[in-house]
Amino acid sequence: MSPGLTLSRAGLSSVLLCLLVAGCLAEMVRYHTYEEDAPGTVIGVLWDDLQSRSGDRPLGSFRLMEPFSNSSLVRVREGDGQLSIGEEGIDRERLCGQSLQCVLAFDVVSLWQEQYRLVHVELEVRDINDNAPRFPQAHIPLEVSESAAPGTRLPLEIAVDPDVGSNSIQSFQLSRNSHFGIEAQPRADGGKSAELVLLQELDRETQAAYTLELVAQDGGSPARSGTATVSVRVLDANDNSPAFPQGSVTVELGEDAPRGSLLLDLDAADPDEGPNGEIVYGFGSQVPAEARQLFRLDPLSGRLTLQGPVDYERQRTYELDVQAQDRGASPLAATCKVIVRLADVNDNAPGISISPLSGAPAGAGVAYVSEAAARDSFVALVSTSDRDSGPNGQVRCALYGHEHFALQRAYADSYVLVTAAPLDRERIPEYNLTLVAEDLGSPPFKTIRQYTVRVSDENDNAPLFSKPVYEVAVLENNPPGAYLATVVARDPDLGRNGKVLYRLLETQSAGGGPRSALVSVDPHSGSVRARQPLDCEELPLVEVEIEACDGGAPQLCQRARLRLRVVDQNDNAPVITSPPLANGSAELPLPVSAPAGYLIARFAASDADQGANSELSYSLLGGAHPLVALNRDTGELALRRRLPGGASEAAFPLVVAVHDGGRPSLSCTAAVRLIPTDTLPSSVEIVVLQPSAEELQPSLDLSVVLIAVLAGGCGLLLIAIIAVASTCRRSKSHFQPGTEEQGRGKEASSLLQPSLITPVTLPRPRTAAESPCVILPKRGKPGAETPSSHSTPDQFSVKDSGKGDSEFNDSDSDISGEGLKKPPSQSAENKTIPLHYENDYTIAYSTPIYQPILQLGKPNFLPQQPKLKEYQVNIPKTERLQSVYERVLSGGPAMPPTTLSRQYKGLNHPPQNTLLPNASEVATSF
Repeated sequence: MSPGLTLSRAGLSSVLLCLLVAGCLAEMVRYHTYEEDAPGTVIGVLWDDLQSRSGDRPLGSFRLMEPFSNSSLVRVREGDGQLSIGEEGIDRERLCGQSLQCVLAFDVVSLWQEQYRLVHVELEVRDINDNAPRFPQAHIPLEVSESAAPGTRLPLEIAVDPDVGSNSIQSFQLSRNSHFGIEAQPRADGGKSAELVLLQELDRETQAAYTLELVAQDGGSPARSGTATVSVRVLDANDNSPAFPQGSVTVELGEDAPRGSLLLDLDAADPDEGPNGEIVYGFGSQVPAEARQLFRLDPLSGRLTLQGPVDYERQRTYELDVQAQDRGASPLAATCKVIVRLADVNDNAPGISISPLSGAPAGAGVAYVSEAAARDSFVALVSTSDRDSGPNGQVRCALYGHEHFALQRAYADSYVLVTAAPLDRERIPEYNLTLVAEDLGSPPFKTIRQYTVRVSDENDNAPLFSKPVYEVAVLENNPPGAYLATVVARDPDLGRNGKVLYRLLETQSAGGGPRSALVSVDPHSGSVRARQPLDCEELPLVEVEIEACDGGAPQLCQRARLRLRVVDQNDNAPVITSPPLANGSAELPLPVSAPAGYLIARFAASDADQGANSELSYSLLGGAHPLVALNRDTGELALRRRLPGGASEAAFPLVVAVHDGGRPSLSCTAAVRLIPTDTLPSSVEIVVLQPSAEELQPSLDLSVVLIAVLAGGCGLLLIAIIAVASTCRRSKSHFQPGTEEQGRGKEASSLLQPSLITPVTLPRPRTAAESPCVILPKRGKPGAETPSSHSTPDQFSVKDSGKGDSEFNDSDSDISGEGLKKPPSQSAENKTIPLHYENDYTIAYSTPIYQPILQLGKPNFLPQQPKLKEYQVNIPKTERLQSVYERVLSGGPAMPPTTLSRQYKGLNHPPQNTLLPNASEVATSF
């Protein structure tokens, strides 16, 4: 059977099944047209027909579905669904062959935004009489015995007319004669055949051959006909002809019968003897060539067997004309008609055809659907087919794989694949579905088809920052272009929808300028850099907003906040704000009669830095001062004790330094001059002098330790002085070479006699600068008063030669009294002769006053064998300190030279008010 007939029968089956199925989703429209209509002939308009049926406005954008997308047969206009004949036209015979009804079925989908409407169109192609009957051969030879009885039938070759119905062959006509007539016989396949009928006996001797004209005519209007010439040869007589038991036999054959299967065992009989009774079997001339290939007839036995595979779906019935002929001189023949009917067997698996709405072609196995598609959105059309008939050809289809999609019946054996739930490409980008088609045969055949649905991306995700707020600490005074941080935003979309660009939102800073003047952000990497140096004092916190946007349409954005905490650096030196300074200096009045603890001034300073960088400490440049004390924390400058007599004429220069707590530390200084005055202030503020850190160190009973140390030290000194004095009496008045140590001992013994030592009990520990141990009476003029308890070592100058001995040969230390006869100017220039001991106490002699003092640094141990040793300390000075010293010294009156009191050697805690880390305690003598 031709493919056209299969299409027609499939179309009829679809129509019948769809009429039986309730709830079809597709609209069904029927049209008809005639074959051979000109290309472009309008068949119908779907828009008008659908609107007239339902009354609803149909959707737009009509599209022909796969696999019937060949516009050469039928074209569909997209705007209104107008159907017209394609450029090649429609030939019914080519499409449907000899089928009585030819139906061309196809599907059209109507789309509007996300809605669809499926239209099933059935186009009946009607036949026209465009083909004339035709005989296979223009000349038909026949033989007949002269002994043939009237009524004998001679089959003729079948005439062919591709048209069907009334346009096919309807009648045969034979030229006028007296011996033969013509009869038309219907065939099982719907055609007609002609047989030549003998009307009266023949006489070969009278006429040995007959030539007849045979005409086949169809029923068209106008009618068409075909002509052939029949030549009948009259043979010599044969008394008996073979005869079959039946003139027609019907055989049932399953389409799955194997080759060699026996269909029929023909048994014709001929009563003649010899060659006239021997029968030979063969197919008649009307058996088509295709049947001759499928069936085999044994010429001797008459066994009819299956020679090739038969297919019920291709052709269901075969008509075979079997002829039995004897071997006589004038052979006689008999004809038997064998009809072979095929029985359907479930030997075909269902077929699945998937036509996607968009994306890859129908055979690619991939469909695309947007992730923004709504529920029940059309994805693809699924068509099933089975070439079998009856239950063997009825197919049911099911979908497996995922609950996001569903399969709904459209009509007959067609289904619509739709979405059943919202889709999210970022969560599931691709779905692998399994379609299973199964027929109702026994046993059933099943077909499994894998199908992929890919979700196309939509811009439904905004960029997402890794954190809503980024906090970054950055040191101030950064260089322009310094890297600060990187913000990261991710977008799970694809392509331009997932490409993220960053930008800085314009906001005003606290200073009034835009944030974009402070920082910048790279639009591609999100790297944030500083445009200019940041200042913690001006703007300690910088907050900017950064927006990340994708490249989709419409564009989606997200924002994040970046907080830049500017970390302070020690970039601001302290500034003294009180008392007011003029060119970095100030003069403060100091009443001569001010008591100890009198508050001279309260220094105040400010530092623009923060934290430890702004923690300020106050100190006196040059170390602890014997006359005044400066509170390290509060900046209070107070008087240690009353001014000594005669101090009302000279000013006291000081250098106050203020340090911050940064690393490195920054400082500022102020040159201060204390001007003694007799004017009493209106109010006197007394402050309590707090002990220093060294004084607060825990120890044993300090007074006991001090007394023990003093007693032991004085005893040892007394012994040494007596020994030196006894040696000096025997020596000359001047030192001889090699007797330097003896001269020193003698002079010391004459100055320090046991009867002159007055022990002093100290009420509390004091520093070496303010705690005298022993006060000796003057060795000057008779009647001179012993210095009171207010006398301090500030009145004396101490110098260390660094050699471990004192300069006893100096004229200032002459015990004979000659030094007292020198002029005062000469006495003021005399050197200081110190005696230093390693155990941190010192005996100092100052020739202008001749008042030895024993100073203690750390009175927490007992002295052992004292050993004379002289130290010399070199204090480095920076250019800044040197300039301060020179400014102070140049602006004041003539002052005694500044000498080093002693070096703090071996102390665990250096002095509190020290400016230089390498300097020891510096005392200024007035």
